[in-house]
Amino acid sequence: MSHAAALGRSSRTVLWLTAVAFVLALLVGHDVQDRLVLGGTKPIGSAAVRADELLRNLPGQGVPHIVLIARAARSVDDPGDAAAGRRLAATLAADRGVAWTVSYWTTGAPAMRSKDGRSALVTALLSGDRVQRIATARRLVADLTGRRGPLTVTATGEAVIRAETQERSQHDLRTAELIAAPLTLAILLVVFGGVVAALLPLLIGALSVVGAMAVLRLLTSVTEIGVFALSIATALGFALAVDFSLFIVTRFREELARGLDPHTAVAVTMRSTGRAMGYSAATVTLSLSALLLFPFGILRSIACGGIAITVLAAVTSLVVLPALLRLLGERVNRLPVPGPWRAGRPAGRRWYDGAVAVMRRPVVVALPVTLVLVTLGVPFVHVRFATMDDRVLPPQAPAAQAGQQLRRDFAAGGGIAPTTIVLPGAADLPALSDYARRISAVPGVLRVDTAPGSAIEGSLRAAPGSTAEGSRRAAAGSAAEGSRRAAAGSTVKGSGHAAPAVPGRAGVPHLTVTTAYEPYSMENSDLVLRLRKVGAPGPVLIGGPGGNLADTRQGIGDVLPVALALIALTTLALITALTGSIVLAVKALVMNALSLTATFGVLVHVFQDGHLRGLVGDFTVTGSIDILMPSMIFCVAFGLSMDYEIFLLSRITEEHRRTGDTVTAVARGLQHTGRLFTSAAVVFAVVMAALATSTLTPLKMIGVGLAVAVLLDATVIRALLVPAVMRLAGRANWWSPIRRRPPLGERRHGRRAHGRAHL
Repeated sequence: MSHAAALGRSSRTVLWLTAVAFVLALLVGHDVQDRLVLGGTKPIGSAAVRADELLRNLPGQGVPHIVLIARAARSVDDPGDAAAGRRLAATLAADRGVAWTVSYWTTGAPAMRSKDGRSALVTALLSGDRVQRIATARRLVADLTGRRGPLTVTATGEAVIRAETQERSQHDLRTAELIAAPLTLAILLVVFGGVVAALLPLLIGALSVVGAMAVLRLLTSVTEIGVFALSIATALGFALAVDFSLFIVTRFREELARGLDPHTAVAVTMRSTGRAMGYSAATVTLSLSALLLFPFGILRSIACGGIAITVLAAVTSLVVLPALLRLLGERVNRLPVPGPWRAGRPAGRRWYDGAVAVMRRPVVVALPVTLVLVTLGVPFVHVRFATMDDRVLPPQAPAAQAGQQLRRDFAAGGGIAPTTIVLPGAADLPALSDYARRISAVPGVLRVDTAPGSAIEGSLRAAPGSTAEGSRRAAAGSAAEGSRRAAAGSTVKGSGHAAPAVPGRAGVPHLTVTTAYEPYSMENSDLVLRLRKVGAPGPVLIGGPGGNLADTRQGIGDVLPVALALIALTTLALITALTGSIVLAVKALVMNALSLTATFGVLVHVFQDGHLRGLVGDFTVTGSIDILMPSMIFCVAFGLSMDYEIFLLSRITEEHRRTGDTVTAVARGLQHTGRLFTSAAVVFAVVMAALATSTLTPLKMIGVGLAVAVLLDATVIRALLVPAVMRLAGRANWWSPIRRRPPLGERRHGRRAHGRAHL
């Protein structure tokens, strides 16, 4: 058997095995969306999480999973409306998935009554794990919302928001795929000028996405995977697979045009472009790996999904695509599209001429470009962070509208999301009273409820007899009272009557703190930092939304320097290994940092400040952005930016070894790769723009952020700033503390005619 025949048989074997793996992946991953969860935004094992766990089963404490807002025809205290409200609360309490309920009509808590007296709250904690709670929330919302006699009922709450977010994420992912696929095909037809060549990247992208879905489905069996992980992983993997395939197919067609047979053309392609692609995939993988350091389930889920699909995109591009190209041979150029395209034609001279023009006046180009990028990044200076609530949903979503009504109509947000202070050790009542008084004197605290009574502005108000009853009398008329009276009037599943769950009397001493700030805001988080400085009678754990945001800030602050150092060191090592120059590696880091600074500034300008909403679609402006988004976008965008940098530097380095001249090397490097990485960036931006059509603000922000980062990187950075900076550095570009030997492939094939063919 000839060598060509053996390679052909091997290629067919690879394709048959790929087909079998594809079918198996479809079977394994077909239900992955049903097993994803919306969560993982709280720092794993933090003090706030431990505090919430200690109070989870205490009626009336913690953030409820469901909040029903009942709007009365006349008044919530009208006999007919009140009777309907009690029936609503009883129906909710009787459900098999409900652990406990609290309602205005059973407690009379003023905070659970709206300012106009026409709306009241019924809250519930659900039993079961996260998946079971979401299923229960879906069923209860369908059964209990709408008209209920004289009441009109709407619903919000953690489980309701999760359920609606999960449904919208699945719908938005399908919509994004329907938008991205045909647009990507159209771009590839323009780039390749032929149908067969254009379909190959789409095929590799589809293989990668299906494989990633199977991997995520397997991971759901051992850990929780966030719903955003699938959306981000599929978009990222599809775009990466198309990028990798774009470079490989282009190089293969150019080698065919030089007269090589298909098998030799594939070999030459993989020695040059394939090698650069391997470095690129490693860079993206290592950047995503930094997310594993953060103590948040959502970031680790995105890291797992992103790493899995990056590896799959690399494997399919390095193994499956070469097998296809060997079998197709010259047929890769079939079905040409009418237009100014020719298979294997040399890249146009516009990139070459543009690079030469930039390098004639590098300072004139570099200074204004740098100034523009820094200016774009200025809004990030006043960034404000918060955590996700119902406003991740579009404004017209039922849960978002109910959440807005809760903030607008109820004092202190109905008192349903207080800050809680838990004292795990023993604490006697005098010490607890003194601690409550001192906590209530902290600016921003409206009220503190605990076993000895209620403290307001440094004064403890208690009455003889029942501590709970006395505190309620002392606090009559206070709009912030809700949490304490709600606890005393809670209905526990199976009891059928009020449970005397008074703060501090359920085995774990604790304080319920009503604050003047929105629960998920930076101000509430800052308040928690002040509360931690107040002397306590023992160790304390501060929970609730404010405590979780404070711990989230600390968790990110502790890990971020390590993550950045990991990304920087691995990137320096990889680019130095690829190019032999540590100067080029440092330059790449600085260019990426500048690009990402501009990207973050754009995100703050759009999503925090609310500008340009007409371009990115409607969303709720909160005056802040989610605290986890910058870390996630940075790690993903950094890896993608390095993807293009590596392909460009690989070609520039090869040209410099050939010519020994920096200007010529940069110009020829851009001539042969500029068109390709710009086309790849446009494809990626289209995929991300399709993701940005999502109705969910986090996915919209991710789509916009990554699209802006990639487009800035492939145009302003690579076309203008890189040639200008390299021209200014001159011979210093190639300085290295060690002597670099050529890659193994070049040492073996350096004397062959096409051993140094361009990318």
